[in-house]
Amino acid sequence: MLLRQLLLAGLVFLPLASAAGQERNINYDLIVASRNGNTTLVGDLLDRGAKPDSRDRNGDTPLNLAARRGDIELVTLLLQRGASPDLPNLARVTPLMSAAFDGHVAVMRLLLERGAATEPADQVDKTAMVYAAGAGHADCVGVLLDAGVDVNARYRHQLTALMWAAASGSLPTVDLLLQRGADVEAHDDRGKRAVDIATDERQSAIVDRLKAESENQGASTGP
Repeated sequence: MLLRQLLLAGLVFLPLASAAGQERNINYDLIVASRNGNTTLVGDLLDRGAKPDSRDRNGDTPLNLAARRGDIELVTLLLQRGASPDLPNLARVTPLMSAAFDGHVAVMRLLLERGAATEPADQVDKTAMVYAAGAGHADCVGVLLDAGVDVNARYRHQLTALMWAAASGSLPTVDLLLQRGADVEAHDDRGKRAVDIATDERQSAIVDRLKAESENQGASTGP
């Protein structure tokens, strides 16, 4: 429960400000069209001079809104028309983080192909890997590992991706991380290992998997 609260902390998805609170212009119309997934209208507005990196009052760009929805068609269009792949909102959530949180792996691949960075962290120091592992999206975790993210990187409170995955309850994500070399004996700043976190979260299948991996690693290193 604690890690779930940390995963959601700072992830602010506020409603779009009304036209009365934000000047109604072509860039505002672009934000509305992007939020609604209206790709045809977005293209028309861009043709008429709307800025692809326009922001709403929450700091969200059209690309961040489209990535959050998993709208690959709209994400493709916005990137083709010059949208920056890394612009964060006011909570410092980037399009890659937005896609990772909701498991939109195709969007993540496209963003990474267009140069999106994996290192940025939001206002409470969560990266795209933390969002992907914490939400239990094994395919998204795999994409990030393939992009060069260190499987044993340490995040806030010395947590690793394996610890986040253990709390998520996603056995496939745990399996993937172990296959890619995750350290099953790593400790966070409380002295807890992934197996301890899984125990706290009552994830019995993951507890069994981590215990077996710990025994295997111990046997392979020998006395």
